[in-house]
Amino acid sequence: MSLEPTGERMIIEHYHSSLEDYVIYVMHIATYNFAEQFTRNQRVLDYGCGSGYGAARIAKNAAHVHAVDVADDAIAYAREHYAADNLDFHCCAPDSRLPFPDQSFDTVLSFQVFEHIEETAHYLSEIRRVLVPGGHLLLVTPDRSTRLLPFQSPWNRWHIREYSTNSLRRTLNRVFPDVRIQHMSGRQDVIAIELKRCAKVKWLTLPFTLPFVPRFLRVKLLNVLHTLKSKRESSGSSRQFNFDESHITIAPNAQPSLNLVAVVRK
Repeated sequence: MSLEPTGERMIIEHYHSSLEDYVIYVMHIATYNFAEQFTRNQRVLDYGCGSGYGAARIAKNAAHVHAVDVADDAIAYAREHYAADNLDFHCCAPDSRLPFPDQSFDTVLSFQVFEHIEETAHYLSEIRRVLVPGGHLLLVTPDRSTRLLPFQSPWNRWHIREYSTNSLRRTLNRVFPDVRIQHMSGRQDVIAIELKRCAKVKWLTLPFTLPFVPRFLRVKLLNVLHTLKSKRESSGSSRQFNFDESHITIAPNAQPSLNLVAVVRK
């Protein structure tokens, strides 16, 4: 089966046709490479696994991976494309209880998911419930400081809210006292590609991403803009680029910051 490339799922063939998409791809890969120190030989939950590519990558070195997503089509795609003996995919309704006993996992991954969550207290409480004492949550989410004006609502039509370093720490600290936040940056010319893309969309969408615009109207207008953009673009063939995930950096206070990388300990 095929899976619709919404821009929120990592479907590999769709990330090699443009420079901008490839930057996003190498950011994803750098994230999973960073996670390996917490997942090797561990019981892992990938909470919001999308197409399943990242869960399959982690499963190569983990003891076992359970991957969960709310989308039936994403789980069906993942089961078809990324089957492995130590990898299981599950569909779970939004805001429902995870189908696992307490203290089932050594590590929970939440990559590019938290910005989609309305009920963050429930989401984080479920993560805390299934983690063993001393276990880790790795949570990665866009850094609004480089994507949005201070007062601006997200221009990504799927995002409910985006976080700054301080607002993410406050939110996580409501459930977890031990929170360390690092930042994703990288080689200047590589990062500049994503910064330029974000700046362009930030100003283009400003009239309907003002804070007083109701969410339903913002999403409706962003959908229209996305449709017009898609009609102007055609999917190109796979291309080669002169950089890879080794040119992405995850470190405390790395700047300019594209993503926030929270390392949380139960």
